[in-house]
Amino acid sequence: MSGEPRSERLPIAGPAAVRRALLDLVRGDVHVLAAMLALTAAAALAAAAMPRLLGMIVDDFQEGAGASRIDLLATVAIGFGIAHLLLTRFAGLAGSRLGERALYRLRGGFVARALALPTHVVERADAGDLTTRNSTDIALVGQALREAAPDFFVATIRIGVLLAAVLLLDPLLGLCVLCGLPLHWVVTRWYLRRAPGDYLAERAAASEVSEVLSAGVEGAKTIEALRMQEQRMDLVARTIAASHRARRRTLFLRTVLFVVVDVGHALPVATTLLLGGYLYSAGGIGLGTAVAGSLYAWQLADPVDQVLMRVEQVQSSLASLARIEGVGEAAVPEPASTGLDGAPDGKGFVAAGVHYAYDGGPDVLGGVDLTVRPGEWLAIVGPSGAGKSTLGKLLAGLEAPTKGTITVQGRQVSALPAHERRRYVLMVTQEHHVFLGTVRDNLAMADPDAGDDAMLAALAAVDAHWIGDLPHGLATELGAGATHLDPGQAQQLALARVVLADPQTVVLDEATALLDPVTARRAERSMAAVLQGRTVVAIAHRLHTAHDADRVAIMERGRIVEIGEHHALVAAGGPYAGLWRSWHGA
Repeated sequence: MSGEPRSERLPIAGPAAVRRALLDLVRGDVHVLAAMLALTAAAALAAAAMPRLLGMIVDDFQEGAGASRIDLLATVAIGFGIAHLLLTRFAGLAGSRLGERALYRLRGGFVARALALPTHVVERADAGDLTTRNSTDIALVGQALREAAPDFFVATIRIGVLLAAVLLLDPLLGLCVLCGLPLHWVVTRWYLRRAPGDYLAERAAASEVSEVLSAGVEGAKTIEALRMQEQRMDLVARTIAASHRARRRTLFLRTVLFVVVDVGHALPVATTLLLGGYLYSAGGIGLGTAVAGSLYAWQLADPVDQVLMRVEQVQSSLASLARIEGVGEAAVPEPASTGLDGAPDGKGFVAAGVHYAYDGGPDVLGGVDLTVRPGEWLAIVGPSGAGKSTLGKLLAGLEAPTKGTITVQGRQVSALPAHERRRYVLMVTQEHHVFLGTVRDNLAMADPDAGDDAMLAALAAVDAHWIGDLPHGLATELGAGATHLDPGQAQQLALARVVLADPQTVVLDEATALLDPVTARRAERSMAAVLQGRTVVAIAHRLHTAHDADRVAIMERGRIVEIGEHHALVAAGGPYAGLWRSWHGA
């Protein structure tokens, strides 16, 4: 059957959503923000006082003032310099604290949004895209929150204070200092019109490179077996070339911005020196005023440079923030609670006229009608591509039918709130994950209140007797640098979670596929004993699973073509009988 889900990119948040996210990040520490701004303003005032004091020293020296007067002014200037250093230091600490705490909230929010994504969204998402958002994009935004944002605020305040100081000193010299700002304004507007789209394209291209490279590594053996190395290398080369082009576009923006910025720095200093020298020679201003004006123009270059340099980093981080916030837009609003308590009521699962297609493609399921009775063990078998796993996802509520209904206790399964659906039905596939932490931590995810005896009993129920060989039993650390579980053991750990979760209904999609046949057989029999009285839908390729089931449903081309008890189906000589004979080599 065709119609496998295609890899999809997650949404990207719009400007309004990004602005709301920024406000939310700042709102969490308003008092720290206020302290940073106050300290920065005080530091800027201290810095602005020094050129004026130096100008007064020049005038007093020229007029023959006594040494005590000059020493006093020099001492005051040094005091303002020390105050500037201290206030800048504390403002930087406040900014770092603000950035780190905002990054903490950003990371926590991203994890919460990612965990809230529907399973089908995660499965279809471009793996490289999601990975890049969680790594590179978070890192870029974190760097901006720690460094760029505080520096931007500090520099903006310093610019305002310095402009006010030079205009109060002499309006004509103030106009000279301002002459570079129109140039900065024009180039910044030019840059900002182009930067958001180009930086988003750069981030997307980086995600594509990550996806192609990771897929190539994971499928290396398949690529080698099919002799697809040349085609794969061509794809890698094209992807890297696209990323290179995207990076060249952003590099072009930076080269134009930085060159014009450098010119904009030199222009105010040069004009101030020229005009100041002319006015001094004409007797319009004192030498001290000319010196102070030139120092203000020189001082202004640094904060303007900081603002424009940080604009580039802010644009890149805003593009990353849009990608991070976009993850939440892929989430589906949680439906209201229905009061479903998981207790069987005799209705079980009812699938009526179920159709399903991936992304508007051809139907993977076409007109499935099925009733799963409470307490029944139903096996679903059939050739590869028949739609078995898709039907399992629909029964577990992970996907919604494109047509028709699947209900449990009279309610649409996919419309149930996640916490109610998990309490009633749980799906276990051959895909599994061992989380960092102890064996106890991994099992407690299914039931936080479970004691050690219950956990050991759950492991025994799935034939996971290897727990006794671990150095510290349930307290054994798992993961990188610690004890490593092989795929079979990891799958048994996942099955033990099912036992602890104790759902009313379990959908097993090749849940023992990674175990050897003997261990799989023992695990399934142990699971059957533990899940006695529970509803079980087992999707399997190994027909011994069907042999032990209460009923067997056979699927072909997205439809159920036979259903009944094992012995009756074998005697009927239909599709199931053919599968059974093939399984036994008859």
